[in-house]
Amino acid sequence: MPISDPLVPDLGFTRLKQCRHGRMLFNRHDIYVGRSLDLYGEYSEGETEMFGQIVQGGDLVIEVGANIGTSTVWFARQVGETGGVLAFEPQRSVFQMLCANVSLNALINVSCFQQAVGVARSSINVPMLDPNAPNNFGGLELGSSSSPRGQQVPLIRLDDLPLSRCKLLKVDVEGMELPVLQGAAGMIQRLRPILYVENDRENLAVPLVKFIDSLGYDAYWHRPPLFNPNNFFGNAENVFGDIVSINMLCVPKGTPVTGSARVEVPA
Repeated sequence: MPISDPLVPDLGFTRLKQCRHGRMLFNRHDIYVGRSLDLYGEYSEGETEMFGQIVQGGDLVIEVGANIGTSTVWFARQVGETGGVLAFEPQRSVFQMLCANVSLNALINVSCFQQAVGVARSSINVPMLDPNAPNNFGGLELGSSSSPRGQQVPLIRLDDLPLSRCKLLKVDVEGMELPVLQGAAGMIQRLRPILYVENDRENLAVPLVKFIDSLGYDAYWHRPPLFNPNNFFGNAENVFGDIVSINMLCVPKGTPVTGSARVEVPA
């Protein structure tokens, strides 16, 4: 059984452990990503298992909302030296951990950007959450002007990047999924990547699904549970209950997909 002890003593809110896909530095107060890495040595392994059917050596992956890099590290190893990963994360403290995890795992095929992604070039306010208090740091919604502490960060659009390839575009941005895709519509039409998009907000689901359909894509539900009974640390206690992530796997129309329910396009 893998050893779940920290690799070094905790320093403030940070903790470092050897996890399933590499060394991971995380905020020990994070109630989902950090807690999962701490207890299980992995996070949302069901997503990773599915990505393993899509991403191959030499591919380019774009990850919008990379958080601290739980997927980034795996993507980088999977695409290898001839591939690459572009990872976007606007929260400063989270971005710093993303960069740390890329460095801790000696990955030189990852480019990290402290930027938000949307429909047009601008800037956006990113609230600064207290890293010393329990929180869902991956659930932060951007653009709130009510936060007394915040940082203006660049807001870019993917269509402005000089891309010649993209195998997978992963978007997990807490309600900003539609603007991200709108600002990437040209790239999507040109390169036809597979899209993996979070869709867990009922009030935003209809326009998001309709826009993906307008791009010439079919969408399929993917709801991986947070708890994996075969987790890296062999921890049988399920602290997350029945919580699942609610995402869509989107492929160009006509691409065969088995084992997943189709997302119905609203009239």
